[in-house]
Amino acid sequence: MPLYEHVFLARQDASTQQVEELTTQMTGIVEGLGGKVVKMESWGVRSLTYRMNKNRKAHFVLLNIDAPSAAVAEVERQERISEDVIRYLTVRVEEHEEGPSAMMRKADRDRDRDDRGGGFRGDREGGFRGDRDGGGGGGYRGDRGPRRPRDDAEAAVEE
Repeated sequence: MPLYEHVFLARQDASTQQVEELTTQMTGIVEGLGGKVVKMESWGVRSLTYRMNKNRKAHFVLLNIDAPSAAVAEVERQERISEDVIRYLTVRVEEHEEGPSAMMRKADRDRDRDDRGGGFRGDREGGFRGDRDGGGGGGYRGDRGPRRPRDDAEAAVEE
């Protein structure tokens, strides 16, 4: 049977339980038509790049499906009907990826970075942008040092 990766986005105001029920419904359709869902990953609520149907965030769910094309067509039809599904995408693949998907690996990497305390540039010692002007007031002047006030004699020479 052909292999598919199927991702759908559910509305942000849908509860986690509603998203799980929707996922169970889609899994039931696939299994009812002679296929099976090899892997299911919920990526949680993530920000969208741009607004879709007045939503700025959505629940992301990945299904790795091993089923005939009729099962995938029925899943997509049901998602078009559902008001909770914002978008979906199905891609036929040669083989399913072993282990966690790239999105889950990224989430683990981000979680590890937060545990180490990195990621926020304000934590740096030295070189922080707040001390660029050399402490002399008057703004950033590069390598020339702090700004000094001009006296009337210098002003007259320039005129």
